[in-house]
Amino acid sequence: MKSSSVSTQPALSISSIQKGSVRARVLRTLLMIHAGHSLASLLDPLLSRLPDVDRSFAHALLLTTLRQWHATARLVDSLSDKPIDEMPVRASIQLGITQLLYLEVADHAAINETVEAVKEIDYARASALTNAILRKVAKNPNKFRKKCNKNHSLPNWLAQQLKQDWQPEYDALTQALRQSAPIFLRVNTAVTDTDSYHAALTDAEIDSAPVTLRTATAATETALEVTALRLQQSVAISELPDFESGAVSVQDAHAQLAAPILQQALAQNVPSAPIRLLDACAAPGGKLAHWANLLQSGKAFHVKQENAAVNVDEILLTAIDNEANRLGRIEDNLARLVQQNTSAVTPKIDVICADATTWQAAKPSFDAILLDAPCTATGVIRRHPDIGLLRQESDVAQTVALQAKILDNLWSQLNAGGYLLYVTCSILKQENVEQMQHFLSTHSDARAIDFNEDCNWGIEQAIGRQCLPLDNDGGDGFYYALLQKVKS
Repeated sequence: MKSSSVSTQPALSISSIQKGSVRARVLRTLLMIHAGHSLASLLDPLLSRLPDVDRSFAHALLLTTLRQWHATARLVDSLSDKPIDEMPVRASIQLGITQLLYLEVADHAAINETVEAVKEIDYARASALTNAILRKVAKNPNKFRKKCNKNHSLPNWLAQQLKQDWQPEYDALTQALRQSAPIFLRVNTAVTDTDSYHAALTDAEIDSAPVTLRTATAATETALEVTALRLQQSVAISELPDFESGAVSVQDAHAQLAAPILQQALAQNVPSAPIRLLDACAAPGGKLAHWANLLQSGKAFHVKQENAAVNVDEILLTAIDNEANRLGRIEDNLARLVQQNTSAVTPKIDVICADATTWQAAKPSFDAILLDAPCTATGVIRRHPDIGLLRQESDVAQTVALQAKILDNLWSQLNAGGYLLYVTCSILKQENVEQMQHFLSTHSDARAIDFNEDCNWGIEQAIGRQCLPLDNDGGDGFYYALLQKVKS
């Protein structure tokens, strides 16, 4: 089989992924992702212009092709006599292979419709090659599926780093990253309770299962339980009971640990009012809304101390993010989950567009900081499979340097005795435990607060705990480290 030689490039734009057959639209979307566009920026434009009957197929085809991208790419290389260098040709063949091996599309439809899509993107001269390779795969799908599934479906640099960081878990981890992620719900306890909402889902014939995470640190006397609800079936989020009224939000189970961990630590040593809290790198606002809901529910400082009686209106919660176009997402989440709950007192919330590496608060003295640090997002590849195409090895060092700058800037604004919770959705040790080790070695006024054995989540690290997405029913890859500023 010889590769096609085509000099033209298909026209790619938002409008181009909204025209033509389903496969042609998905193919153009794949090419735009390969050119550097994010899945998040393309998915809605792609799906919104499709008939209902085609929408679920397009969604499955696009995400499955991305999840299996590097595995099917290796298969293409083994099936072609000569290298296929042109991405439109490779993407077309990989799109077809995905249908044959992973989506159980009938052979004739997978092959013929994919060949037609190749023609639609003005690559008709590559149609014969596409047809020949796909027919070869269709003759023995079990053989080629086993070949694809044998190894990882990650860029080689990332696979090598994961093998170095997580050698015992490596095989399970790299296979898990090829799967889709479960959907978890966070019940807004300022509005209802988890048991009641679980019952409401059952009444609506929506199957769900509670997942309880238990967390405790050396700064706390008792463990705290956080219960998420895992959806057991596909359902439109807007159709969830009382979604619009703010009773529930979509949030990964491991992400739901952030606000409770920080609040649990604060509750052991309640600051004097007014209390100033900071959520850095806050968009899209899920953790911020969770924090505000805890304050609204009155569970934030529930400890037996004389100074524990803090009024919610004595708390100022500041949120910053450096992308102005993402502030709208924060405001939308706050409006639905926090502000429309008129039965509860709401903390003052100030949302600011600012760069966390340089921003200085007018009054730089926070009692607690939640730093959801920018990272490579390797822990959420199941949800965002375009990360495997977009992320480069050089991004890691750049991200580590950026994290260090943010840490330095924010630490200078934390009160003595205050807490900083460092969070990433990365599974690379350079961004997580190694970042913390470096920070502690250069900041004598910082000490790590250990998580204790009562925790039933994550893997204990030299500093903090690391969640890995190993369980198909479990949460994403998150890292948590709790630091306290030592009083001088």
